[in-house]
Amino acid sequence: MPRYALRIEYHGGPFAGWQRQADQPSVQGVIEAALARLEPRAHSIAAAGRTDAGVHALAQVAHCDLGKDWAPFRLAEALNYHLRPHPVAIIEAARVDDDWHARFSAMERRYLFRLLVRRAPATHDRGLVWQVRQALDLEAMRTGAAHLVGRHDFTTFRAVHCQAASPVKTLDEITIEERDRANGVEYRFHLRARSFLHNQVRSIVGTLERVGAGAWAPDDVRTALAARNRAACGPVCPPGGLYLAGVGYPDDPFTG
Repeated sequence: MPRYALRIEYHGGPFAGWQRQADQPSVQGVIEAALARLEPRAHSIAAAGRTDAGVHALAQVAHCDLGKDWAPFRLAEALNYHLRPHPVAIIEAARVDDDWHARFSAMERRYLFRLLVRRAPATHDRGLVWQVRQALDLEAMRTGAAHLVGRHDFTTFRAVHCQAASPVKTLDEITIEERDRANGVEYRFHLRARSFLHNQVRSIVGTLERVGAGAWAPDDVRTALAARNRAACGPVCPPGGLYLAGVGYPDDPFTG
């Protein structure tokens, strides 16, 4: 059976997350239903990462096995037709080797978190950003973030129910950019690692927001990390500002 990689964009608001649910809508579920319209049978797809309820994707990657050869462009077009009206789009499809795996072949994941500082309620970006009202100190947040780069025990920054075998992860990059906007300022947090713990990104951004607001000193981030205790973490920010922004592979199936 030929295998295809899918690059997927979605708005996570209407879904209980990526993973298929028995009684709630999921991104995986609607894509598998669309595949069943093309080839009437049960389908099971695998993704590079399982995003939580309300989390979005700019470039999630999944793979599927189909019974016939499809031109990748035609496959993407057909799936997008059957995905309507869900806020899910197949940006690109590509034929891959039979042993290629969206999750296990991946070398890195990249996440984006959008934080909007604005007093007036967000309108066009509602559900797409985390909005706070107080001004933030960009340099303080950058100084605090620097303590997290590298290989560490991230017990402080993972969910209690995280199922990862080890809390030790290597955070390859965390950068923060500031963008002026009408009646506000947007901060974009870019994080890159081979893999992340459950709620790690949201825990990190929630903690750095406390640094930016002046409630924490930048060195308090290092202290929290060293505590290896969930209770030492700052608040976990809401899911609406989080995006799976990209997945890296040794040989990117979507290039060339």
